[in-house]
Amino acid sequence: MSRRYLFSSESVTEGHPDKICDQISDTILDALLTQDPYSRVAAEVVVNTGLVLITGEITTKAQVNYVNIARNKIAEIGYTDADNGFSANSCAVLVALDEQSPDIAQGVNAAAETREMSSDEAFDAVGAGDQGLMFGFACNETPELMPLPISLAHRICRRLAAVRKTGDLPYLRPDGKSQVTIAYEDGKPVGIDTILISTQHNATIGDITETAAVQAKIKEDLWTAVVEPVFADIDVKPDAQTRFLVNPTGKFVIGGPQGDSGLTGRKIIVDTYGGYSRHGGGAFSGKDPTKVDRSAAYACRYAAKNIVAAGLAEKCEVQLSYAIGVARPVSIMVETFGTGKVDDDLLLDLVKEHFELRPAGIIEAFKLRHLPADRGGRFYQNVAAYGHMGRTDIDVPWEQTDKVALLKEAVAAKAAPALS
Repeated sequence: MSRRYLFSSESVTEGHPDKICDQISDTILDALLTQDPYSRVAAEVVVNTGLVLITGEITTKAQVNYVNIARNKIAEIGYTDADNGFSANSCAVLVALDEQSPDIAQGVNAAAETREMSSDEAFDAVGAGDQGLMFGFACNETPELMPLPISLAHRICRRLAAVRKTGDLPYLRPDGKSQVTIAYEDGKPVGIDTILISTQHNATIGDITETAAVQAKIKEDLWTAVVEPVFADIDVKPDAQTRFLVNPTGKFVIGGPQGDSGLTGRKIIVDTYGGYSRHGGGAFSGKDPTKVDRSAAYACRYAAKNIVAAGLAEKCEVQLSYAIGVARPVSIMVETFGTGKVDDDLLLDLVKEHFELRPAGIIEAFKLRHLPADRGGRFYQNVAAYGHMGRTDIDVPWEQTDKVALLKEAVAAKAAPALS
């Protein structure tokens, strides 16, 4: 029996209060790892009207100016006008940092003692920085192998920021959100049910001052400058039945940290798959790669994406779990939701055999600690807005599909004995 249903995902712009915090946290991480690749970092940020609080636990040999890092990132995002209730130059920046607990650190401190070991021995010697469970997902709904709702929501938010920064829509302010609802039939996207955009804006636009007229102008401009370009290369497009909602409360002038406080790690669904896949609960930003919340989630995505890219499943979810201080995962699970072209148990064997899942091995494979010079001191902050997964605008190692040929060969080799 055919089944039709709706599924929605949201994204937020880089000026959303929570995303300001994520970006400051990851800019701090970039700065520390650039000077000291073995920095142990758990950087948390809070923002409110006129206030930035940097807290958490950091152990490092690096010398950085946390206040300048925060101000520079805030200015880059676009908060430079004090009339907006939050500005890079006028906000107070408070710093309250401790060192990481030695009880937590001892599980991964073996790194300093593994220099003379083989890679395999060294990877086994370095345990996970914490317990936890992580999920990675991929599906064939988009070229980047992401679910269509979150892919479109991210595209809209990136476009919102772009037209603001280029001056195409100069009345826009940094805070904003998008939400896209997709109609599915039998698990396949077939239509765009609703597009929702909430974007902060100036109270007036040129000589337009009446609120209803301002909102009508914003809606018209967003359709032309944002929605149409986003859907230009998408097969499933809005039609006459698609609802287009803009600033449903009537206006959105007060926003950013003046409108709502922000906190690092509060947009974990935006950061991953828009709710389409399960989530282990751990946030990413501000955490150095010994924290498996981050590095193992990237490894899960890498494995799932290569499985789908190899044509072995239409959808794939990989789960890992870890114990603090233990290198190898406590559990590994592969689920293809009935779309697998081979048995899920075979895919599980392939993941175990061909993907590095020990924390130190993941760090080495993805170069998560020694940031290459060609990244210009920017790596983690680049994924702190608009999603950590499915990125096509920047080069991130967990999005590579370099295991495809290997997986195909392995499946063929395992199938051959059964056919003989």
